[in-house]
Amino acid sequence: MTPALMPLAAEPVINEAATAFMLVAASMVLLMTPGLALFYGGMTRSKSVLNMIMMSFGAMAVVGVIYILWGYSMAFGNLQDGTSDIAGLFANPFHLFGIGELIGGGERLIDVFGVDVYIPEIIFAGFQLTFAVITVALISGSLADRVKFSTWLVFAGIWATVVYFPISHMVWGGGLLSGAENGLSARIFGATDGVANVLPIDFAGGTVVHINAGIAGLVLAVIVGKRIGFGKIPMRPQNVPLVMLGAGLLWFGWFGFNAGSELAADGLASRVWVNTTAATCAAILGWLIVERIRDGKPTSIGAASGVVAGLVAITPACGALSPAGSLLLGAVAGALSALAVGLKYKFGYDDSLDVVGVHLVSGLWGTIGAGLLAVSSGLFYGHGFQQLFLQIIIAVVALLVSGILTAVIGLALKATMGWRISEDDEEMGIDQSEHAESAYDIGGFPAGGRNTSAPRPRVASEQAEGANA
Repeated sequence: MTPALMPLAAEPVINEAATAFMLVAASMVLLMTPGLALFYGGMTRSKSVLNMIMMSFGAMAVVGVIYILWGYSMAFGNLQDGTSDIAGLFANPFHLFGIGELIGGGERLIDVFGVDVYIPEIIFAGFQLTFAVITVALISGSLADRVKFSTWLVFAGIWATVVYFPISHMVWGGGLLSGAENGLSARIFGATDGVANVLPIDFAGGTVVHINAGIAGLVLAVIVGKRIGFGKIPMRPQNVPLVMLGAGLLWFGWFGFNAGSELAADGLASRVWVNTTAATCAAILGWLIVERIRDGKPTSIGAASGVVAGLVAITPACGALSPAGSLLLGAVAGALSALAVGLKYKFGYDDSLDVVGVHLVSGLWGTIGAGLLAVSSGLFYGHGFQQLFLQIIIAVVALLVSGILTAVIGLALKATMGWRISEDDEEMGIDQSEHAESAYDIGGFPAGGRNTSAPRPRVASEQAEGANA
């Protein structure tokens, strides 16, 4: 993910093929957030579907704005200019504020991995923006049906600033969890020529995206509390075909997510594409096998969830594994997540749409599994325990940083703005209370807006029928 942001050679030339590749990849990742909105919207109840979709679109709006203003600067603002970061945690938020410097005075270019393949730095910033957006949107799945939209929007901006941008810098921006000489790996295993001897593996976002969002979802589910009737009344998905459509869009966009993280259309990007496909297909089978053994029937929701579990698991490891290793990683991810989604009933937290069971569990497995299955450094390939040990360390650090900071933010918002809508509004449906809309013509309200017309008086025949009923 981290490019070789180096001083420019004399008159470098933009590589149009690599730039076109990044434009397409960034667009594909941006599509993932509307895809997630459909995936989540189909899984929730009919009286909450629009709010669930709006939480994804709201995250896109808020995070898209602040990433341009200070997010890119916090995550990557120190690399090109050689300025110091803040204790390996984040870069100066004001150094590239508004990212106008990326085009002012001549367009700044970056050298992809130091091989004289130049792309505009601004498309790298745009690509990173799409990652920030979907990471925040992922968290919303743990909060379905019950939180104020205004509080969610404020949370999205604060969490991105306090949690996502720093972790992105720590892993990809040369910070504490990177392979830089001041990172944890270099301090534990040493460094050679300014690079850690054992490099952390997070190709496209196991720690930055999925562990980060997964633990945040768990913390918020505990802070916000359970939905009315959780564990007592059925809360079935309202539109399974919508879930399948969302899963398909996520799968399509994920090729931009993973292969695009190579930053160039080369041999490694090609292997990443195959690894991503292999892991996802295997994860579907892993999930369905668990369902068949445990419940007697494989389900459509299980297949769609298996897609996401496989994609999550392969994300950090996709550049380090073989296709066969990807099959194993994906199959285990599907099975683990299928088992993990039931933990919320055992431990009593209401993770509405299984952010913890899918993103946290498969994100942890993908990050740690890379230490086992990486071809050039994994334990299963005879390379010792160093990579596995490092992968566990970066996963634990990401868990602690994100979990603690999310708890602080969540509790502060609970004490000030408040998280929950009223019980009456939750019973009626959050779509009506928060957006004055409904997805379907139910409950006396037409789809698309609240019925504000006065009710007409009943005629005598209707009154008589009502009395006889």
